[in-house]
Amino acid sequence: MAVTAKELVDIGRARGLTAVGVAAAAPFEETRVALEQRRERGLHGGMAFTYRNPARSTDPSRTLPGARSLVVGALDYQRERPDPPTRGPVGRVAAYAWEDHYAALRDALEPVAERLRRDGHRAVVLADQNPLVDRAAAHRAGIGWWGRSSNVHVPGVGSMVVLGSVLTDAPLDPAPGPVPDGCGSCRRCIDGCPTGAITEAGEVDARRCLAWLVQAEGVFPVEYREALGDRIYGCDECQDVCPPNIGRKRRPSDAGDAGAWVDVVELLGLDDRMLLQRYGRWYIPRRDPDALRRNALVVLGNTGDAGDAQVIAALRASLASASPLVRAHAVWAARRLGRADLLEPLVDDPDPLVRAELA
Repeated sequence: MAVTAKELVDIGRARGLTAVGVAAAAPFEETRVALEQRRERGLHGGMAFTYRNPARSTDPSRTLPGARSLVVGALDYQRERPDPPTRGPVGRVAAYAWEDHYAALRDALEPVAERLRRDGHRAVVLADQNPLVDRAAAHRAGIGWWGRSSNVHVPGVGSMVVLGSVLTDAPLDPAPGPVPDGCGSCRRCIDGCPTGAITEAGEVDARRCLAWLVQAEGVFPVEYREALGDRIYGCDECQDVCPPNIGRKRRPSDAGDAGAWVDVVELLGLDDRMLLQRYGRWYIPRRDPDALRRNALVVLGNTGDAGDAQVIAALRASLASASPLVRAHAVWAARRLGRADLLEPLVDDPDPLVRAELA
């Protein structure tokens, strides 16, 4: 008997997926136009991912010629945030990055793909990859509605989910239609965003979005450093204020406080190899450890104690770094903590990044 959409949905659910739906693998034309328009307006903020080649990321047949269907899965990662360690300062990590939820998602989708292959169909698992616009696929498959924050909201679950798909050439019955909008007149995500990155039209301006800025290359924008607060990687603000997420009871995190918080002074003391070994599963631009040190120094400036000997030692070491990016952000952190006296050795620093911070 030929495999059916219902059978595949049941397999996904049995493997722990929070929601599973089926959609036609036709091109996502509206999404392509939206991506191209946002890129033209600069809203992508230099982000690549699906913006790099919208024609490809919105056309499943570019990944699997002859593709006919998508089996889309959502996996809930919402957990109770552990209390921060008493030692400090510590950096806050966004909930999606506490553990490798995409590994669990791929493990749940692979049996769906295997079932399709047993019937002689081609099937490819796509999760946390650029060839497919996963939120558009989830919306088409009836997984959830588009929220104003641009996240997909699963009814009864919320938006704290990771999304992935099995792309196949099997003809499958699609979901009856998209999930109706559940946001109504609510605008808590718009009002709650620390940098005003969410527009009235429900678009995210990546040039302001802290979740992107901590992953972007180069200097962290001065105008958003204070707003970063203690966030060292990611930002959950638009999701933390969202009523469907607030209303859910969260279970404890399997990662404990080690996944949710980062000792900033300790991170700044790690060499390149150890830093990438510990945090390498995060998206770090060009795999450059100094990008994460940059974030840590902004957090240190926002949350550090100017009288803490360990904080001052970390600042001194960063001010003496061989990396201009690190030295520049250490200058800002020292000034933020009222320790401009530490900057004397950099008065004649020749690098333009450092000189711009000193000016």
